[in-house]
Amino acid sequence: MSIVYVMITCDVGFEEPVINQLKTIEGIKEVIGVIGTYDIIIKLESSDLENLKNIIPSKIRKIQNIRTTLTLSVIESQEVES
Repeated sequence: MSIVYVMITCDVGFEEPVINQLKTIEGIKEVIGVIGTYDIIIKLESSDLENLKNIIPSKIRKIQNIRTTLTLSVIESQEVES
């Protein structure tokens, strides 16, 4: 399983419409609105890293009002016991 996180900045006031569009994209498992340098963080999962690489430019970056993206590829994940 390949996982990437994408940090997104969008035009001021367009966070909610961008979030709603992101929720419709297959492979996106989480969409989180945040305050800080970035406006939105998404978690993408796929069985194929190449598929994830295609989703970002062809679907995510094409959304109107997205200004920038920063992609972080997960190389190792560990469960935390609560």
